[in-house]
Amino acid sequence: MTRPTPETLAHTARRARAAADPTVDVDQAATRTATPAVPAVRPTAATPISGAGSLVRSLEALDVDVVFGIPGGAILPAYDPLYDSTVRHILVRHEQGAGHAATGYAQATGKVGVCIATSGPGATNLVTPIADAYMDSVAMVAITGQVASPLIGTDGFQEADIQGITLPITKHNFLVQNAEEIPRVLAEAFHLASSGRPGPVLVDIPKDVLQAPTTFAWPPTLDLPGYRPTLHPHGKQIREAARLMAAARRPVLYVGGGVLKAGAADGLRRLAELTGIPVVTTLMALGAFPDSHQQHLGMPGMHGTVAAVYGLQKADVIVALGARFDDRVTGKLDSFAPDAAVVHADIDPAEIGKNRHVDVPIVGDAKHVIDELIVAVTAERSAGHNTDLADWWTQLDDLRNRYPLGYDEPVDGTLSPQYVIKRLGEIVGPDAIFVAGVGQHQMWASQFISYEKPYTWLNSGGLGTMGYAVPAAMGAKVGKPDTVVWAVDGDGCFQMTNQELATCALEGIPVKIAVINNGNLGMVRQWQTLFYNERYSNTELGTHKHRIPDFVKLAEALGCVGLRCESADDVDKTIAAAMEINDAPVVIDFVVGKDAMVWPMVAAGTSNDEIMFARGVRPTFDEDDI
Repeated sequence: MTRPTPETLAHTARRARAAADPTVDVDQAATRTATPAVPAVRPTAATPISGAGSLVRSLEALDVDVVFGIPGGAILPAYDPLYDSTVRHILVRHEQGAGHAATGYAQATGKVGVCIATSGPGATNLVTPIADAYMDSVAMVAITGQVASPLIGTDGFQEADIQGITLPITKHNFLVQNAEEIPRVLAEAFHLASSGRPGPVLVDIPKDVLQAPTTFAWPPTLDLPGYRPTLHPHGKQIREAARLMAAARRPVLYVGGGVLKAGAADGLRRLAELTGIPVVTTLMALGAFPDSHQQHLGMPGMHGTVAAVYGLQKADVIVALGARFDDRVTGKLDSFAPDAAVVHADIDPAEIGKNRHVDVPIVGDAKHVIDELIVAVTAERSAGHNTDLADWWTQLDDLRNRYPLGYDEPVDGTLSPQYVIKRLGEIVGPDAIFVAGVGQHQMWASQFISYEKPYTWLNSGGLGTMGYAVPAAMGAKVGKPDTVVWAVDGDGCFQMTNQELATCALEGIPVKIAVINNGNLGMVRQWQTLFYNERYSNTELGTHKHRIPDFVKLAEALGCVGLRCESADDVDKTIAAAMEINDAPVVIDFVVGKDAMVWPMVAAGTSNDEIMFARGVRPTFDEDDI
């Protein structure tokens, strides 16, 4: 096992696809690109130190304030200098919790999240959060201990080729071969994780390298040949996009999570208001454009609003900004937006044309793309090139009025999960951070909480990781200690990683958890209801029938305050009681009905044209008008 040569840095799977993609029209000679950089600190003289000491000093020089991890044999040398460090270490209860906490921290703060694990099972327990961060483009650095260099390749105790295992799910990874490399490798890892399209980077360090004597000097010189993310778009492509936007009769701005990664929410609003074009925001982009804004059609996709789904489907021009035409948005791909010309702007050239043919490809950072589109669109308008969107808005407003988001109260008198989540959003307000697990509760949280500000909605979008919410909420609260953080979790998801509430209790991290307890794996049950003739195979969890576990008692056992709510009359006062508690984590067991479903819905593998507004209810449209 050897460290990849520097020449391989630019050749991840994504960049290999980009190199072969003829649709990307970028004049590199005319394009400014990102250059490697490390924090501008006063250079330090070389001082004797161990490899482990060099690692910790590097983290300090990189302005890392917190890491999440668990010690073990191979990484143990790093924990001795960490004992005296300014870097706060939070001892989690499972390495998966460390990875998701680092992700939540990064998503909430915009900084690089850091997690640490030992070799073998410690490192492999990070695989899920690393894959999660990769799918959602989150800047994370995972540091793992490795068995001593002579044991590598011998199946030594607790050895695992974590570099090889994570190669497909990291932006890049390193195996450090000597202690002198540590400052440079750490600086490169942070630069790679946070620049261009963000993503996870793994640094694997053998135990003998951590123990070896070395010298520490800062800043190091980065060696990243071939890695130059394109930040500024090609002017010709921007002008062509502006021309299409000015001439469009049914345009839509299709906004993805890349807009949030680029810090481009303010520019997006200016562009939308300048053009009057309808906006849809994906699951990963909620908060990038205010939900309450008149131009916002809502979330597109499998459980998106009717107006958003059909706005995209019937558009004549789609301007995709930091989005990747995910299958959950497009439905059956060959039937998606058949009449639309597509402008696709993304910092990752591999995404452009990957799923959908693109008419105007734009490679660049979303903030720069949007800022330059504003200038170009303004020029088009000044030249008298502007279309009237009144008819388009009449059609879309009609859809919004006829098919608003809503829900039916349970006929058996049980508590409605949608009502719980709606009231949670209304009582807590738009300044809080909401973190969701995966499943029905995730979709209801995306639908019935209004996201008015960026970085107030965190979830596992690409990988769909059950167990994400509790540790991610922990990381978000550590990063934003003065912000109220709520995790909206399902009873299935909650049982995967709730042990991190012990971490929260002991470390003074007062997160609040709303468990939407329907006694089942809710989304799986919904699919079994709709597509498997109500044959509920292995979806009942026992949290209703047997109250195993009892979430209130479990919360108390983990050092938290446990509350339970079973009726609509008690929802507001239970949430208010939780909001009054700020010195301990709080868990509310919301016992809700098991038969509630998420609507609207586009069934997997079907066309967006087949969207169902409710069970057995398909929207009707005047095809002459749309």
